Amino acid sequence: MSSSHSRRVEYDRFISFQSAMDMDYACFALTGPSRPQCDASRKSPSSVAYQKLLDECILKNRSRILAFNTAHETSASLPQFDEAIWLQKKQQRQIPKEPERVLVLNGMLVDDGLNLLDRGSNNVLAIGLEDAVYLWDAANESTKLLQGVEDSGPITCIRWSPNCAVLAVALGNSYLSLIDPATGHVVDGMEDENQSPVSSLAWRSNSILTVGRFDGTVVDYDFRKDDMFICFYNGHRRGVCSLKWFGLSGRYLASGGLDKLVHIWDACIPVSRHHPRQRQWLHRISSHTSIVKAVDWCPTRSNLLAPCGGRNDHCIKFWNTVNGACLNSIDAGSEVCALLWDKNKSELLTSHGSPNNQLTLWNYPSMTRVAELPGHSSRVLSLAGSPLGGVVASAAADETVRFWNIFETPKITKPELPFAQFNFIR
Repeated sequence: MSSSHSRRVEYDRFISFQSAMDMDYACFALTGPSRPQCDASRKSPSSVAYQKLLDECILKNRSRILAFNTAHETSASLPQFDEAIWLQKKQQRQIPKEPERVLVLNGMLVDDGLNLLDRGSNNVLAIGLEDAVYLWDAANESTKLLQGVEDSGPITCIRWSPNCAVLAVALGNSYLSLIDPATGHVVDGMEDENQSPVSSLAWRSNSILTVGRFDGTVVDYDFRKDDMFICFYNGHRRGVCSLKWFGLSGRYLASGGLDKLVHIWDACIPVSRHHPRQRQWLHRISSHTSIVKAVDWCPTRSNLLAPCGGRNDHCIKFWNTVNGACLNSIDAGSEVCALLWDKNKSELLTSHGSPNNQLTLWNYPSMTRVAELPGHSSRVLSLAGSPLGGVVASAAADETVRFWNIFETPKITKPELPFAQFNFIR
C-alpha cells in the first residue's frame, strides 16, 4: 500500500518576526507571576467564566511570546514582468558611439555632385582621391593605391562592378576607365572630350554600366559590344547626383539630380519607334526643394524608394514606385547628404551636414531615432556599407573616413547534415 505524505520544508533556524509581536504582552508573560495549574472541576463557574473572558478580551487567547512569519514559497522562475524587462535589456542592441577605425586621407574633393566612396562585394573599400584611388581591404587590413591617368583631371566618381572584377573610375576630362584591381591596369574604357564629365555611376549588370553626367544625360553602355551605346534616359535638366538600380534585376532605375528632380525608370517599357534608343521616365518626383543628393532602394520592402534633399530641404521622402505615391516625409532637421538602407532589417542610416555633422539611424516605418553618432567635424558626404551589413564607412569633408559598427550582422548557421545525430547506420 502506498501512502502520500504532504511535502514539508525543513529549516535550520527560526528568526522572530518583531513587527507581528506584542511587546507589552511578551513583557507581562515573561515577568508576571505564573498561574498555578489546577483541576478545572475544582474552580467555581464564576472563576472559569472570568478567566475565559479575560483571555478573550485582554490576552486574546495568546499562548506564545514570539511570533514567526510564514515562509514564502520559492519560485523556480522570475516573475513575468521582471523576466520581460530582463529579456528586453538583454536583447537591446548597443551601438558604439565611437568609430572602430579612422583613416586620414589628404586630397579628397568636396563637391555635392561627386561620388567618391564605394564598397564592393569583395569587402574592399574604394576611396577616390584627387588623382588616385585608395583601396582598403577589410579582410587583411591591407591598402593599395591605384594611380589615375596623367593629365586627365580629378576623379569624379568610382563604382565596383557586381562581381568586383573591375572598378569603374570616371575622370574630369570625361574619360571613363575600367581598372583591374589586382593589377591596376586599365582593361577597358571610353573617352569622348565632347561629353560632359561623369558625376554618377550604377552597374545594371556585370557588363552594362549606367552613366550620369553633369549635363543631365543618363546613358547605358555595354562594354561587350563595339558600339557600346545602348540607350539614354531623357529627363534631367542638370547634373545627375545619384543613380541606383533596384537589385540586380536591371529593370527599375532611380536617379536624383541637381535640378531637384527624382526620376524612376522602367527598362521594360517599350521605347518609341521614332526614338528607339531613348527611354521615358515612369514617374517624375518634383517635391524636393533642394538638390537630391542620394537615392536608395529598400532591400527588405519591394517598390520602396527613399531619396533625400540637400541644404534647403532637410527631408527624407518615401515613395511607392508602383503608383508614384508619397508614403511619408520626415524633416531630419539638417542637410541630408547620404542615406543607406540596412540589408537585413528595416533600418535607414543617414549622414548630415551642419550643425552636428552626425550619422542618424532610423527605424522604419515609425521613423524613430535609434541612435545618433557624432564624430566628423564637417559634412558627411558619402556612406558605404559592408556586403553582409555590420560596419559602415563614412567619408566627410574633413578628409577622414570613419568605420562605424551600426548595423546588425546576421548569424550564419551551418546547415545540419542528414543523419548527423546517428553514430552508425545499420
